[in-house]
Amino acid sequence: MIKELLTASLLFVSSALSAQTVGKITDPVDWVNPLMGTASKPSLSNGNTYPTIAMPWGMNFWTPQTGKIGDGWAYTYDADKIRGFKQTHQPSPWMNDYGQFSIMPVTGKMKFNQDDRASWFSHKSEIVKPYYYSVYLADADVTTEITPTERAAQFRFTFPKSDDSYIVVDAFDKGSYIKIIPAERKIIGYSTRYSSGKLENFKNYFVIYFDKAFTSANGWEGNELLKGELEVTANHSGAVVGFKTAKGEQVNMKVASSFISFEQAELNLSRELSNDNFETTKQKGKAIWNKTLSRIAVEGGTVDQTRTFYSSLYRMLFFPHKMYELDKSNKVVHWSPYTGKTLPGYRFGGTGFWDTFRALYPFLNMMYPSVNKEMQEGLINDYKEGGWLPEWSSPAYADCMIGNNSASVVADAYIKGGRGYDINTLWEALKHGANNEGPQATGRRGVKYYNELGYVPYDVKINENAARTLEYAYDDFTIYQLGKALKKPASEIEIYKKRSMNYKNLFDASTGLMRGKNADGKFQTPFNPFKWGDAFTEGNSWHYSWSVFQDIDGLATLMGGKEKFVTKLDSVFTLPPVFDDSYYGSVIHEIREMQIANMGQYAHGNQPIQHMIYLYNYAGAPWKTQYWVRETMDRMYKPTPDGYCGDEDNGQTSAWYVFSAMGFYPVTPAVDQYVIGAPLFKKVTLKLENGKVLTINAPKNSKENRYIKSLTYNGKAYSKNWLSHSDLQKGGVLEFEMSAVPNKKRGVDRADYPYSLSTVKE
Repeated sequence: MIKELLTASLLFVSSALSAQTVGKITDPVDWVNPLMGTASKPSLSNGNTYPTIAMPWGMNFWTPQTGKIGDGWAYTYDADKIRGFKQTHQPSPWMNDYGQFSIMPVTGKMKFNQDDRASWFSHKSEIVKPYYYSVYLADADVTTEITPTERAAQFRFTFPKSDDSYIVVDAFDKGSYIKIIPAERKIIGYSTRYSSGKLENFKNYFVIYFDKAFTSANGWEGNELLKGELEVTANHSGAVVGFKTAKGEQVNMKVASSFISFEQAELNLSRELSNDNFETTKQKGKAIWNKTLSRIAVEGGTVDQTRTFYSSLYRMLFFPHKMYELDKSNKVVHWSPYTGKTLPGYRFGGTGFWDTFRALYPFLNMMYPSVNKEMQEGLINDYKEGGWLPEWSSPAYADCMIGNNSASVVADAYIKGGRGYDINTLWEALKHGANNEGPQATGRRGVKYYNELGYVPYDVKINENAARTLEYAYDDFTIYQLGKALKKPASEIEIYKKRSMNYKNLFDASTGLMRGKNADGKFQTPFNPFKWGDAFTEGNSWHYSWSVFQDIDGLATLMGGKEKFVTKLDSVFTLPPVFDDSYYGSVIHEIREMQIANMGQYAHGNQPIQHMIYLYNYAGAPWKTQYWVRETMDRMYKPTPDGYCGDEDNGQTSAWYVFSAMGFYPVTPAVDQYVIGAPLFKKVTLKLENGKVLTINAPKNSKENRYIKSLTYNGKAYSKNWLSHSDLQKGGVLEFEMSAVPNKKRGVDRADYPYSLSTVKE
């Protein structure tokens, strides 16, 4: 009986703790779990992230490396050994890395190759924060600590008593250089390893300083130690320097890198680390993270919800990362991957617009517009130097994914208020990309067919043709929107408005879904709406049929009106998670993630369908959006190593959560609207960059109270299913009254529906 009472008591305490709400917090960075999403593998993604130890949008990231050189899964939570601590710029394991080298302490026998030097470690002896990483390496009996700046970092190694303590520097294979300068306690080198495209004159130069003299210094090549050699140029070069250490002795190391030169790397180090010690850099890093994350303060959620929110926000603040540097005159310069030269101005790299146009860039426009202003200037330089806007940058044009979604990224920034950069050059870049097919997935593949027929045909050997058509139509809409904002003449922009309706060319009335169409105007046959790939991209027709961001009302009309549209939306969740994987020849991880989610055909782990939940607002059933938004947040996100439900993808899947937790989502970038869902927290405070404050109150919010009973906006009753970006930028108060019962009378009138192109009177 005592045992039963004790068990019941423990269960009660556990339940109470999990339901405990969090009030005001002062250090949001300490609620971040950088390990969220790291329990992943190629066959099943729970995020496909790595613990990123870096500053927001920093040029360089650091991560412990458990995988072998060249393995995109650089760090996996289930791994047992660490091979090194890697400087990385990897946007995704599928894209792999560039600008990389690693550092690793060893003791005893001089071990330098990645297998021999690897050490067992435990998460129990690992501390992971955005601004600080520490781990105990059992085989070496060494604790390694890292704290970063934007282009540099400090390391602190705590060694045992040993005459044979070493630090290995690995410049990696595919062409590298290293030089040891014992008199200066210094190592310099460069790596040329990258994964995508063809880069001109690519080198990542690094400089390393130690605070302790070397007792030995040797270069190495491949698996061969080059005794006494202090300079090595080889396919795979490295260095190993030795020390005699006392028990508990700390050896400090400062490191910085540059894409431009050794001299610039030295400048980056002296400018960012100066005379700071490890603890000073660590505290500065913590302060920067707290300032950046504190732009949004959440209160009244559970411990897990608060952790998930700030872990997701942290993940959003990395990509694209800075690739620009400040020269000795403090002028902004960058190495150009298109010309191989150092040129003036901003540049960013490492992101894919197919993922991030949806919510990540709209979030930047809302909360960090000055950062996106720099990114827009970087896009101008991409166009001037490379001739095209990137669609996937890694760090130059990468032949990956589909669409011409740079148009959305550019248009949304300007329409949401971005100014102070050469928008007319970007306008020319958008038109160029929309009407031409470029290299490395730039421009539009199949553009001749699209412009002549109004769609990319299924039978002309252009894969994922239906998905391309739908995305091009939306991209044309964003170009039209930007053209209007720039007051371009109708003769120039009406063609883009006309093409915005090209989605209708693929609608199959017999199935009520989008379907590939042959060049002769007949639909592809046979047609299986559950077939992944083929006419679609990483999804099936049930996923892509909603990709009409610009005209949901028009889509609903095609589907038979709002009642049938709502029924069609419901079907996504009620259908079984069946699939046809014949296009791929195996079950790709995105399919598996849908199958195991227990949400029918809803595949939140990939981007094409993530906005679909919000579409009930366009057909008078907003309470269904409220239900499914909360359901997805509760079931698909956790602040744990398996915390995502698919690839996190450069902040996009995190941006869905952060927006949704605030209570709205940008269904149609390049329109001045967010579509309302339902807030997750009792209170959210947004400190906008213009100095205004937006407060979102929902005091009755709870697990049960997920429905909006009523909403007031600055004290006035508000019935619309959308909020204006420009109005929100003025600050104010949104007051949500939440209920356990849906209010089926609010937001049901057509006047309350969000934007659709076909219903706008212009």
